[in-house]
Amino acid sequence: MNDTLMMPHVDDQAIRVQVEAALDTLRPYLEADGGSVRLVDITRDMVVELELLGACETCPMSSMTLRAGIEQAVKRSVPQIVRVEAVNI
Repeated sequence: MNDTLMMPHVDDQAIRVQVEAALDTLRPYLEADGGSVRLVDITRDMVVELELLGACETCPMSSMTLRAGIEQAVKRSVPQIVRVEAVNI
């Protein structure tokens, strides 16, 4: 079986650290509104999978925050990332 199919996530710890650092810059703003995010995975296709937490989970603006805020900040900090997706909305 193809190794790519067996290992769907990125094992590069440096990229994970960079993504977490980008998320850390945003967390205070999310937490101010009662929410947060958790890094779930980074796929081999360089898609960051996040779990929205707290108020972010049910906020009607969460998809806009995800695209215009979180995704842009992560992609600016880690250019290899092609997309950010929430696994729970």
